[in-house]
Amino acid sequence: MDTDIALLLLRLVVGGTMIAHGVNHWIGGGKIAGTAGWFSSLGLRNGVLQAWLSVITEIGAGVLLVVGLLTPLAAAAVISVMLVAALLAHRKNGFFVMKDGYEYVLVLGVVCVAIGILGPGALSLDRAADIEITGWTGGAIALVVGVLATAALLAVFWRPATPKADSASADS
Repeated sequence: MDTDIALLLLRLVVGGTMIAHGVNHWIGGGKIAGTAGWFSSLGLRNGVLQAWLSVITEIGAGVLLVVGLLTPLAAAAVISVMLVAALLAHRKNGFFVMKDGYEYVLVLGVVCVAIGILGPGALSLDRAADIEITGWTGGAIALVVGVLATAALLAVFWRPATPKADSASADS
């Protein structure tokens, strides 16, 4: 039962964090328009679509984690969101979060791989519905689906700006 309580705590904290993150992208700060502009500045096409996809994914994955339903897929969604953030927004800043590095997104992503491996525990809808997937299968689903979703999103939508040639050196 101790493990089940620990898994519930992890699911509640990560799921709640993702819900709050999605709601903030939706109605906080710059709202959808601000989120869309930020995504566009990272090189993602269709910023408004990206903002809505982010909101839906973050809130949806968060709710699924909180209730422990389709846990490996919920974990995969979080892994994908964190991997996109790490690659496009945080990697260039180094490790530490206080310098806008990838520390925070790494922790959330790895915790979700662990949740995929351990499963949601007894206090979950997956267990109640007898659809719980644990062990290396659950971890592999979470990690592989998360990485593939990231690769697909980047392949379809990521178009980073190309550096402009220096006009002074072009005249030489």
